[in-house]
Amino acid sequence: MPIFEYHCMECDEGFEAIVLGDQEVVCPLCTGKNIKKLLSTFSHKSEGEFSRSKESSCSSCSATSCNTCSTL
Repeated sequence: MPIFEYHCMECDEGFEAIVLGDQEVVCPLCTGKNIKKLLSTFSHKSEGEFSRSKESSCSSCSATSCNTCSTL
């Protein structure tokens, strides 16, 4: 099943959701519908550790995407 990453523009929270077909996505925290779909990166488990397909592109933290520095 596809898991997508989203950002709620109403409460400024990020979340993941399993979305099937044309199912409407709402924020689980505030039930807002002003949602932005984020670009997800691929990761896999190898030899007991997780590995990301892309290193961090944000210089201020270890996240691979965030809305605070507008890096996706």
